[in-house]
Amino acid sequence: MERTGLKIALAQLNPTIGDLEGNARKIEDACQQAGKAGADLVVFSELVLTGYPPRDLLYKPDLICEGQKTLESLVARIQGPAVLMGHVGKRKNGAGKGLTNSAVVFQNGKILAQADKVLLPVYDVFDETRYFQAAHHPVIHELSGTQLGITICEDVWDFPGFYDQDIYHSNPVEELVEAGADIILNVSASPYRVGRWQTRRELGQHIVAQYKKPFVLVNQVGGNDDLLFDGHSFALSASGEVIAQAKGFEEDLVVVDLEQGKGDVRPTPECDEEEMFRGLVMGVRDYLNKCGYSKAVVGLSGGIDSAVVAAIAVEALGADNVMGISMPSQYTASQSISDAERLANNLGMEFSVIAIEELFEQYKKSLSPLFAGMAEDVTEENIQARIRGNILMAASNKLGSMVLSTGNKSEMSVGYCTLYGDMAGGLSVISDVPKMKVYALANWFNRDKEIIPQAIIERPPTAELKPNQTDQDSLPPYDVLDAILEGYVEKHGSVDQLIKAGYEAEVVRKVVRMVDSNEYKRNQAAPGLKITAKAFGSGRRNPIAQKFRH
Repeated sequence: MERTGLKIALAQLNPTIGDLEGNARKIEDACQQAGKAGADLVVFSELVLTGYPPRDLLYKPDLICEGQKTLESLVARIQGPAVLMGHVGKRKNGAGKGLTNSAVVFQNGKILAQADKVLLPVYDVFDETRYFQAAHHPVIHELSGTQLGITICEDVWDFPGFYDQDIYHSNPVEELVEAGADIILNVSASPYRVGRWQTRRELGQHIVAQYKKPFVLVNQVGGNDDLLFDGHSFALSASGEVIAQAKGFEEDLVVVDLEQGKGDVRPTPECDEEEMFRGLVMGVRDYLNKCGYSKAVVGLSGGIDSAVVAAIAVEALGADNVMGISMPSQYTASQSISDAERLANNLGMEFSVIAIEELFEQYKKSLSPLFAGMAEDVTEENIQARIRGNILMAASNKLGSMVLSTGNKSEMSVGYCTLYGDMAGGLSVISDVPKMKVYALANWFNRDKEIIPQAIIERPPTAELKPNQTDQDSLPPYDVLDAILEGYVEKHGSVDQLIKAGYEAEVVRKVVRMVDSNEYKRNQAAPGLKITAKAFGSGRRNPIAQKFRH
């Protein structure tokens, strides 16, 4: 088995976008830790100095200027092992964009090499050609007799079997191997979705099997707006063995000795539910903390969605920093209030009850001249939801807490939610979690003992906005709905394809119609945390006003 003599530290950090000084301190601390561990080289993630994705901050000249100054300061201060880290570079010559997505190698006060990203993705959440100019070729740098093949995230993904079709005209990894690279290094900011860490490892093993070179991938960790980055950095030997593995969903530094073929190997998640829960916890914590919040408020309906959001919030922020508010109306069952209180007690969070019946009646009285002679309908249902949203936002303003909205992906998909009502909030925690996965998360959370009351899990879901209401009055069974939504939203399937797959034609057409007609609601929703292949967020750009019929 081919080996090199390098000892490499995989420095998996959680940068805050735009916090150049704070990110630089993290980089410097990691380098000191790596030096104490005897590392020859410390590898960081893509654009670690600015955080990924910086988006239109890249249009701010001050950010680019300060970023360059911060890089120069790091180069001057850090002594010991060589460093490979991502940063925003400047195109040296030729036509095109003025910036590059780059990785720089430096040691003992000198910049030794810079590699620019060759493959710039422009699908799903990525829009890199908006900002960066692509390089024509990858770069090799020699360190202690080892030829380092440097790649940046997407540069390693142009491999047969990992796209439905070839979308690039070059293969940077193949170029590096043909040029004599001894090892392939990848600085990455690969967003999370369920199972993505396993896909990255499979990709690395395909590369190793093809080229018989060790492979090291260092991925960003942390939540940045709607995107989650799971970390799970790893190193593979030339035979494909996992010889280093960083933690998921938290900062870590692992060291691998390529001469010995051994390194630190952390445990990985045991199931999808653990992955999702840890990712959502990280996303809530980072979104609030990076936005300057430490406390959250959740409307507790006594249902499964708000229960799971409360459990995630308590895990992320601590029970003392989460308040639950029950807001019963005349349609609210006593069980809903008692289940919500029991949940709050089990989680150790603060709990309050604010009845809305009097407010609701006052609304109807005030609106009676306008609505004279009209029967009650969904209007009155939505008024209740908007009263609750108003109360939650008042608590947010007064207490300095962020409202966490609790709608799941199934409801958001078909518009089974109220604009300015239950959609109100600063972060939509489970808006990319289908309803059946919400149940799976609740059962996983209760794996050791009952925290989310079993009655909440078993009770038929209901909005309780009119007498004897259940979700299935308006929607197909959630297992059917989720399957249709996965085919339509995530896999871009057509109505005909879904019908051919065995779903009832009338149900498919109804679901698709509901999805398409509620684009305007989702466009005004709070940011949601992405955990699936296609979330209602930055990676989905459907027009609101459109007439395409499926």
